Amino acid sequence: MTAKILIVDDESGIRESLGALLRDEGYETESAASGEECLKITERRRFDLILLDVWLTKMDGLKTLERLQAREDAPVTVMISGHGNIETAVRATKLGAFDFIEKPLSLDKVILAVRNALEYLRLEMENRRLRAALEEQREILGNSVPMKALRQQIALTAPTDGRVLIYGESGTGKELVARTLHASSSRNGKPFVEVNCAAIPEELIESELFGHRKGSFTGASEDKAGKFHKADGGTLFLDEVGDMSLKTQSKVLRVLEEQRLEPLGSNQPVTVDVRVIAATNKKLEEEIARNTFREDLFYRLNVIPFYVPALRERTEDIPTLAEHFLAEFVERYGKKPKEFSAPAMNVLLAYPWPGNVRELRNLVERLVIMCPSAKIEPHHLPPEVFRGASKSPQKPYESLHEARSAYEREFVLRKLEENQWNMTKTAAVLGLERSHLYRKMRSLGIAPSRI
Repeated sequence: MTAKILIVDDESGIRESLGALLRDEGYETESAASGEECLKITERRRFDLILLDVWLTKMDGLKTLERLQAREDAPVTVMISGHGNIETAVRATKLGAFDFIEKPLSLDKVILAVRNALEYLRLEMENRRLRAALEEQREILGNSVPMKALRQQIALTAPTDGRVLIYGESGTGKELVARTLHASSSRNGKPFVEVNCAAIPEELIESELFGHRKGSFTGASEDKAGKFHKADGGTLFLDEVGDMSLKTQSKVLRVLEEQRLEPLGSNQPVTVDVRVIAATNKKLEEEIARNTFREDLFYRLNVIPFYVPALRERTEDIPTLAEHFLAEFVERYGKKPKEFSAPAMNVLLAYPWPGNVRELRNLVERLVIMCPSAKIEPHHLPPEVFRGASKSPQKPYESLHEARSAYEREFVLRKLEENQWNMTKTAAVLGLERSHLYRKMRSLGIAPSRI
């Protein structure tokens, strides 16, 4: 997109020469002869950059700059002056000017200043986009009672340094809760460091957590800071803490008690200031009874317990989540807008979602990539969604037709399963022509994706 530049100078010759130069460089230009005219034009039209002369009649350039910067979406401004001095340049910078160039204008300097300013604008817009994307990813969606309670709990807990233990099945969004807690805390300008305790081999987890000194073990070719040290001043998220060995649990407990640690191979303690948030998909009380988790560590971590509900426990949130993921992936992959039909959404509502929100998100991504239609119908959904839905508790049927269709769907799915989705065999068992079976599957919303 062509950058739009406003030239503000009370000398017509400068306005014309700068305009010609910048148009030759491929920019779109407009001009104003005064600060007042500049303010009027920028109220009607947005510019990417303003070249603003300091010495203007009536309202000078610095006053104009101050008025521009007071606006919510202030443009990038480069100041121009024929009587430049350090004091004026400093004042302009404090008021928000990006750069300051002096007359007589060097064409090369003007072009360089314009390019630098527009590159700064591009980076600033990209940063805003990325920040907005991160905020969107951190948004905890859902208006069900348990999700409203969870958001309220986060709002109360986030400003404190209280340790939080997050319970929930895999895929429910425990990491999202931890990141939201960090982002809403006074530590949000410091690091958020994640450790997946289940994914790191036992022989490496102490090095990962506490760091090591060069030569402390085979392969330690240089000093390494541990996760506790990297999270200093911020938040350390211990994901799947229930999979941590008893030996490592003992050392973590000591760090939590003393806020000090010793890297492997060192006897010099390192002091850290870390808020610890842990998460687990296990019942730690049962792990304590089996002597696989330390009771004293449990009480250290479980200061404020959170519970993230499974998706099947908040089915009213499924449409909100599905539509959110649909919009996200449509934008990411540059696809045309899509929507779920009412029958397709009913199938999603009936499915128990053993993989929780993560499974729903993955399914929606697959549909955005693979489904050619603007409207997602039941026959676009994978067979496992129907099989899972047929095993889930049924809601009361509102009509004989609805009850008969539900029974037919379950019966046909069972016969397809029994015959490993072989269409010829299934059609014979059902006493149907093969083409009739295809039509029946489509009418029942069974996807022929296995065929």
